[in-house]
Amino acid sequence: MPSVTETITAKAASSYLSLQNGDVNPPCSMLRVSGTKIVNTAGQQVVLKGAGLGGMLNMENFITGYSGHEFEHRAALAEVLGQEQADFFFDRLIHHFFTEADAALFASLGFNCLRVPFNYRHFMDDDNPDVIKQSGFELLDRIVNICAKYNIYVVLDLHAVPGGQNQDWHSDSGLNRALFWEFRDFQDRAIQLWEALASHYASNPVIAGYNPLNEPADPKHTRLLAWYDRAENAIRAKDPDHMLFLDGNTYAMDFRAFPVDKTLPNTVYSCHDYSMMGFPLPEQYEGTEEQKTKLRASFKRKVDYMQKAGVPIRNGEWGPVYQDPRTDTNAAATNEKRFSLLKEQLQIYREFGDVSWSIWLYKDIGYQGMVYVNPDSPYMKLIRPFVEKKQRLGLDFWGVVDKSEIDNVVYKPFIEKLKESIPSHLLKRKYPKIWTFDRQVERVVREILMSEYHAWEMAELFAGKTKEELEELAASFALENCVTRDQLNKILTEDAEISRAKTQ
Repeated sequence: MPSVTETITAKAASSYLSLQNGDVNPPCSMLRVSGTKIVNTAGQQVVLKGAGLGGMLNMENFITGYSGHEFEHRAALAEVLGQEQADFFFDRLIHHFFTEADAALFASLGFNCLRVPFNYRHFMDDDNPDVIKQSGFELLDRIVNICAKYNIYVVLDLHAVPGGQNQDWHSDSGLNRALFWEFRDFQDRAIQLWEALASHYASNPVIAGYNPLNEPADPKHTRLLAWYDRAENAIRAKDPDHMLFLDGNTYAMDFRAFPVDKTLPNTVYSCHDYSMMGFPLPEQYEGTEEQKTKLRASFKRKVDYMQKAGVPIRNGEWGPVYQDPRTDTNAAATNEKRFSLLKEQLQIYREFGDVSWSIWLYKDIGYQGMVYVNPDSPYMKLIRPFVEKKQRLGLDFWGVVDKSEIDNVVYKPFIEKLKESIPSHLLKRKYPKIWTFDRQVERVVREILMSEYHAWEMAELFAGKTKEELEELAASFALENCVTRDQLNKILTEDAEISRAKTQ
């Protein structure tokens, strides 16, 4: 059951819709960079605070419960349900995932910016990539138009590109290699898409700006900078006014190759600031002075480039995950530590000035979202045994609760044997070098190979479902069928109010 600090929104959802447009957020106007600040057309500072809408137009395994990659998940359901029925389910899930009620809740919490990740596949078919699909614009337009009603800025975030811009599952390539950097055609396709997006959204004041590439990971570093130059030129030719939000290399954490004396005009450079002390790993946040110093040093390193270059600081993603009281008897105590970590990170962002941030994430099935699907909903009742099996097997890094049993029995002996064949000085040769050899194996074996097999297992749960049943499952993601994580939202709202008071 939800804890005492969480609210089932069935009764409350309708009240959010009564929120008047101007009650919280002033009307959107075209934003631009002015020195170290983001300002509106009147020259007033705007600090963008909100969340990422992951799991909707770019699905992720821990957010909606499947294993592996989105394209595999969609293909597996099509095999079980048939293409028409599978398309119906996904279309309805997308519809329910973010509605006007969600925007009203979002604004009522004091947030003024929604980062919208999307997958290139909504706009391009791999077998006919020259054609930009109108259906992709319709999906984005629906979100933008809803946000406009509540004066919520939108950052358009290309989260998955052809070939994959990084080695992780959320770039939806099915590989642990970022082929985007190795094939010029993939890079050209992403430019082509941004030209179409810039043409479509030029002069739209609801759009805060464009995030051309989420968490790029270019082993050579130089290809990313060259692509950013190309993207900036291509976008500006279609839309000279909107800001760009450029992520650092190596998952938005490394700006060492970025020239301080050559920043792109009207551009915000973005880091991501996840702390591993907020995940189910050995070191948990206890609030020690050593840990606080560690947090500050980590953020300082990530934003050193922005400070030296004299540009705004933006944290595009951050946030801990939370334990489920249904499966963890220590969940309440652990989650209090995660909330304390969250508060300390917010304090750090205030110390570094007017940092805009976008927490990850708005809605999911219970790990991290400000809002999550009710555990007693039809969808969660259907997939819960599968999710718990994924957790035991450690198939999703972000969805892990305790994988110690399978680690000790299977993976540790296996990995140690593999290590014996590799000279020790080569174990960290593979990029990203911050990943251990164990983590590299985990990504290939668990998060790619084993996850693909289990994607078929999850799909079988949907066998024989009628359209009415599929609609009921998809509607589990509607706000009225979800739970709000009140303690998290309260902490974030208080921080947003501090910023609003400073800039009014």
